Amino acid sequence: MGLGNKEIMNNPKSNPPKIDNIDNFYYKKKILITGHTGFKGSWLTLWLLMQGAKVFGYALPPNKNQPLFNDLFLKQKSFEYLTGELEHSIGDINDFDKLSNYVSKVKPDLIFHLAAQPLVQKSYEFPIETWNTNVMGSLNLLESLRELQNECAVVFITTDKVYENKEWSFGYRENDELGGEDPYSSSKAAMELAINSWRRSFCGNLPHQTSRISIATARAGNVIGGGDWAKNRIIPDVINSLKKNKPVLLRNPYAKRPWQHVLEPLAGYLMLGKNLLEFQIKKGNKNNPFASAFNFGPKINSNKSVLELVENLLTFWPGTWRDISDSKMPVEANLLNLVSDKSYQFLEWEPKWNFEETTKLTMEWYLKTFKGESPLQCTINDIKKYQSNIQKK
Repeated sequence: MGLGNKEIMNNPKSNPPKIDNIDNFYYKKKILITGHTGFKGSWLTLWLLMQGAKVFGYALPPNKNQPLFNDLFLKQKSFEYLTGELEHSIGDINDFDKLSNYVSKVKPDLIFHLAAQPLVQKSYEFPIETWNTNVMGSLNLLESLRELQNECAVVFITTDKVYENKEWSFGYRENDELGGEDPYSSSKAAMELAINSWRRSFCGNLPHQTSRISIATARAGNVIGGGDWAKNRIIPDVINSLKKNKPVLLRNPYAKRPWQHVLEPLAGYLMLGKNLLEFQIKKGNKNNPFASAFNFGPKINSNKSVLELVENLLTFWPGTWRDISDSKMPVEANLLNLVSDKSYQFLEWEPKWNFEETTKLTMEWYLKTFKGESPLQCTINDIKKYQSNIQKK
């Protein structure tokens, strides 16, 4: 059995190394995370707590089908082991008054905006909800920043699917055309346009503008990792099928995706946030080179089909799969790839784990927790492993 929560918190030998290019930057910083109860948000919250940040989470209650936040014991306000602190607040980004009041109360140094409707299939079922949350919810946050009197940097998390997908064999760069066929992709592309318009309209030194806010957007590929249980995502579908000894059902087995471990883009977000805020503090938001869009994608050899991913996963936890693709099902992209040269040049960010390492670590997380080990311990171990890997460069 793994360590329990109390044992982990009291283990003095578990202190992780500091992530390269961030050092002690986040220690005692006030960090607001919207969507901190989701999959990515839970990983990011824990990582920042390990960095000693004062984290303020604002999100809907943890979804019963996505229990990672609760599994990591992140509802508690302080931790004996983690040097950071967490204020856990329930709220909807579509509630402008409540969101605005919370931002004004926190006065954050940095915001990571992850709150979203993140699922392609669900966007077909609830298109209006998807557009409201992803576009208007983001605008609500932007408007909430207008009255801030402190220097603040904001990283809006969008997706690799913001690009007008032409099924190219080469990758998309940050200045390529935005678009999207499904409601999720198009809402995220619209979110990018709205953010860029708001930044150009209201960031600056004119009477109607603020000089205290710098804004960037981050576009990442398909992330996988331990603790994702969302419906209609490939890893949860695989694990749930294997636990029931049933075949994994593949809707689109030959679609290729840029698979990467969840820690890869999160490291990019942290590096981007650091540089964005440091420039803001020193020089203001005029000509801030980090106040723009950044891709965080895996290396090209991590672009694999859904079938290749599943067959690789089944080498760790044996099982079977079945093709249920149907031409009448909602459209999903068949080929997608990002070019992340800008992130390397500006931030010195690059992916550290290849496809094989990513799938191995993901499946090990599920296998260990399935056998009774603590999700918190497994997640901390993955973060420490990633940080150690960064330091070897």
